[in-house]
This record gives sequence, structure tokens and C-alpha cells, in this order.
Amino acid sequence: MPLFRRRRSAASESAAGIDAFWSHWPELRGTLAESVDAGSPLPEEAAERLTGLVRRIHPALGWEVSAAPPAGGNPLEDLQSSLDADPGELMARLAELDDPSALLGGDGPSYALTLRSGPDDEARIAAERWSRAAPEEPDWAFRPSLPADHEALSRPLDWNGHELDLAHTSVELRADPRRGTLTAGVYHPDFMFLPEEDQAGVAEHVVLLALGEDDYVRAIGAVRALVEKPLDPLPPTSIPSVAHQLGHGSGGALVSAEARHPVLGPLEVLLRHPVQRRDFPVFTLLLQVVLPYGEADAEKQPKGSSAAALEAMDARLEEVLGADGALFLQQTGGGRREMLFYLDPESQVLPSVEDAVSSWSEGRPGMKTQLDPDWSVFNRITGKFRGLRS
Repeated sequence: MPLFRRRRSAASESAAGIDAFWSHWPELRGTLAESVDAGSPLPEEAAERLTGLVRRIHPALGWEVSAAPPAGGNPLEDLQSSLDADPGELMARLAELDDPSALLGGDGPSYALTLRSGPDDEARIAAERWSRAAPEEPDWAFRPSLPADHEALSRPLDWNGHELDLAHTSVELRADPRRGTLTAGVYHPDFMFLPEEDQAGVAEHVVLLALGEDDYVRAIGAVRALVEKPLDPLPPTSIPSVAHQLGHGSGGALVSAEARHPVLGPLEVLLRHPVQRRDFPVFTLLLQVVLPYGEADAEKQPKGSSAAALEAMDARLEEVLGADGALFLQQTGGGRREMLFYLDPESQVLPSVEDAVSSWSEGRPGMKTQLDPDWSVFNRITGKFRGLRS
């Protein structure tokens, strides 16, 4: 017997837990569906079994079983949730819908199984891998985090035996630009009758329904229950718009930045900003690509056939990566384009990317990969840029 055994990594334990979950799934789905149809809690034995399987994936994970929302969302709700929507504009946009029945939602899954990771990023990564490993189940949606549910904000809520009509809820929001977070004060007229613990629980629940789990973690610094109505009350459905103004929920758009290299000269830079780990939970493999180009202008920027070839390569890489990777940084100047991507290392997309890059014909391309789960390379490079603009 060996004196020492290699410890299994957390990642390998999580992978084993995911495999175990899906191997037991056929035995669970019937009971879960029956509980949703009946509107009753899951039987204790089934709940304990499901909890054990989920916590084997990651001990911080929880779960929720529910009816699935209509496929594709609700266009009418999306229109009404806009703070800037004009009634005339709403009617015009509704008239443009090809199929008015789309307002009722289309065919889709009947049930949803959602894993809840809270603020734990490692648990969120495990939940994402669980979702990506899910089998094709027409009747089920497998969600790695709890989405927003604005419909629930207009319905009654039973909280520890207290029934509250959430339609009477309002909020006040205070932004902390330095931290990029919001403090949300949540008011309900019935809070004065509730214990402080229940007030706090309902307040957090309201903000979670407004934002969804991921944006809650990204954007919210603190939540307070209010027993007095705010001076300038807002509906809870306004929270996403305010959070997006702080740069949350966008998944990090590509923005331009000014840079100049002492040798290469002026550089055209695109970088994903702002971006957080939760925006791309499983993108932990760093890929650096260098493409030299031949036709350049006086500023050593690509032109003519080189500019067209680079544009075509950008489109090809985006298509190849799909949902398995994303461009984080692109720097062009001095006769070469450098690109930094993060990929899902378990997606098997890397060989396809290598094939695309190797087809580059304007010089020998360069490629380098390394695991970088904390995005340390990207953070180190982007820390040098100033003056970001959309």
C-alpha cells in the first residue's frame, strides 16, 4: 500500500459529482415534475437525495425546482420594463410584432431545475459545468443560476406565514461609483408588522427577483429593509436599468482604449470592459494569438487586403468559438495584431481555433495557451490602460 495518495482536486471532485448527478437524473425527474404539477413541496426523501447529489457537485450549491417561464421571455414585459419607454413608442413597437401570439410565449420546457451558488464563484463555475453537461430534455430547463422574475414582483408572497402583495413594494437606490455597487433600500407597508429578520429576508428576495442571482452578486453592495416609504420611490423593476448604468449585466462590452508603444507607435486597442469573473464562469484557459500583417499605412495600421483579411479572421474566430470562448483584448499596430481570448478548457474548441489561426497567410502566426482561472494576465495588461471609451 502506498504511503501517500494524491489528493483529488476540487475540479475533479466536481466533475465526478456532475457525472453522478446526470447518471441519477432519470430516477429523479418524474418525482420533481409531479411536485411542480401539484404545486407541493418535493417529498422529503427525494429532496434529501437531490440535495446530496447537488452538494456533491459543490458543497455551497443549493437547488430550486419550478415551472419554466415561457420560451423566449415576454416581449410585452420587456417593453414595459423600460424606464424610458413612451406610450406611443410602446404601441408602435407592439404593432411591429410579426406574431402577436408571441406575447404569450412559445413552446418550450415545462419545468426548470436551477442551481443556486450565491456569492461563491467556485460554486458558480461548478453550476455552469453542470448545466453544460445536461442531457437534451425537451420538458426541462437546467439553469446554472436563478434568473430575474419580474412577474413575481406583482404577485403575493408567502414568507414564513406572512402574506405580502409585492405589487406594493418600492425601492430607493444609492450608487457607489468607486466600488461600482448599489445599496438597495426596499420598502413594503407591511414591514412594520414583521420581525426584522423577515423584513431583511423579503428585501433581499425582492432585489433577487428584480436582478437575478448573477446580477445581484455583481451589482449589489448591500440591501436594507425600510419601514418608511422612500422620498423618491422606484419600482423594483427599475433596479436592472440602474445596475446596467454602472456597467453590470452587459457581460463586458468591447470598448476602445488609447495606447502608444515607444517602438510600435500608436496602437488600436479593443478590450472587454467592465467584465467580472461571473460574466464568464468557465472561461479559464488563456489563449494568446499574434497575427502579422503586410499592408499598412503610415501609422503602421493595417489597410487594404490586410485589413480585409484581419476582419475575416475576426469573424471566423468568433464563429468557431461560439459560446465556448470570448475575445477579451485586441491590440493592433506596428505590423501585427495581438489577441487575448479566454476559453472553456473542457469544450474541446481549442483545436478548431488552432486550425483557423494556422490558416493565416500574411506571415507566421503565433499561439500560446495557459490556464489562468483568475484572469491574472488580462487584469495585469488592462491595468495599464486609461481613458477607456465606448
